[in-house]
This record gives sequence, C-alpha cells and structure tokens, in this order.
Amino acid sequence: MAMASYKLTYFNMRGRAELPRYIFAYAGIAFEDRRVEWRDWPSIKKRLVGNSRLAEAQADALVDTLNDFTLLIPWREDNPQIKETWADLYCHVCFTTFSVLRPGFADHHPALCGLTDRVEAIPNIAKWIQCRPTTEF
Repeated sequence: MAMASYKLTYFNMRGRAELPRYIFAYAGIAFEDRRVEWRDWPSIKKRLVGNSRLAEAQADALVDTLNDFTLLIPWREDNPQIKETWADLYCHVCFTTFSVLRPGFADHHPALCGLTDRVEAIPNIAKWIQCRPTTEF
C-alpha cells in the first residue's frame, strides 16, 4: 500500500492553516507546505469557483452548508491527553497572532505564557516553528 502524501495549500502566512501545520508537525507527518502569494490569488480563485458571481455564490453556499453540517457531528476524542494537546496547539496559534497584533498582551498572565512555553517545548512543534517561513501573521 502506498504512503499517503499531503499538500497543504494556503496563503503565505500562518493564519488558519497554521493549526493543521502544527498537527502535521506534532504527529511527525511529512507534508508539502504550498504557499500562495496574494498577487496569484485572483487567478487561482477563478479556477476554484468559476467565472461568474452565481458560480461563486453557489460554491460559497455549498461550503457554508457543509461547515454547518460538520458542526452537528458529535466529534469525540476518548483520549483526554490528545484533546488537551489539540486545544493547546490551537491556543498557541492564536496567541502567536495576538502577540503580533498586541505585543505583550499576555505578560501579566503567567498561565498563558506557561502554555506557550509548553507547546514550544514539544520537539516536533519546536522544529516546525524554527523551520517554517517567517511571516507577520
């Protein structure tokens, strides 16, 4: 059986794609981190949604409907350590962005700083943070 290969395509920033990148890194799963520059987005978007406002609206409606549906699924993780780690990773991604927007926002909150330190101490996450492209967000 062939090994699965993963490609994660997102803008050249951390943004919403950073959490999946953290999860890949945490799990030690190799992936291709494809980054799209803003100047290239209009031509890529046209290929994704069609050439009319109606086609774009239909694609948006379908994606929004699927997102609403997935919220109804009773997602469950039986291993509390994994659930906590996922939440920790997500908090770290958010705190990293907040720190750019408001430097020092967590300075008076030692628990937040401790969480950040714990996540950054996870070897695969530390390796990802060190080798990822440098972007503002």
